[in-house]
Amino acid sequence: MQRNGLMGLSAGLLLAVSGLAQAETTVELHSVSQDGVGDSLGTVTAEETEHGLLLTPDLAGLAPGIHGFHMHTHASCEPSESDGEITPAGAAGGHFDPQGNETHQGPYSDDGHLGDLPALMVDADGNATTPVLAPRLTEDDLAGHAFIVHQGGDNYSDEPKLGGGGSRVACGTLG
Repeated sequence: MQRNGLMGLSAGLLLAVSGLAQAETTVELHSVSQDGVGDSLGTVTAEETEHGLLLTPDLAGLAPGIHGFHMHTHASCEPSESDGEITPAGAAGGHFDPQGNETHQGPYSDDGHLGDLPALMVDADGNATTPVLAPRLTEDDLAGHAFIVHQGGDNYSDEPKLGGGGSRVACGTLG
């Protein structure tokens, strides 16, 4: 009788502990160019925390240095054409901006795009593995968008254009 009671207690504790687990989403990022979507570069895992969305990259094959990182409006990594110019992953649209702020202020300001994320650090070997925290995002914000990694850094302002980040070099869709 006591054994059955302990088994029931263990099962109840397991259910209670599993209920504490936070939601987690993993998205695969691919290289992008004017020709389209290329090879996989790895993944970014998004995990809900009490402080925002923890984004943990496991990416390889990027140029060393700081890279702009954003959540874009549409879940597409296909190139787009505008005025005869092809933009890699251009079908992802601009930075996710549901409040219509129309300004690039970085991940810590309520006055900018919601899709502004902390910059990714890429080591000398081309790997990005350092987690970043997006304090304004939740798991519910992800569906129907894309993560984009830009060549070059991000100063979280509108000058130069979108903080100085360069072309789109990696993309992953959030179904």
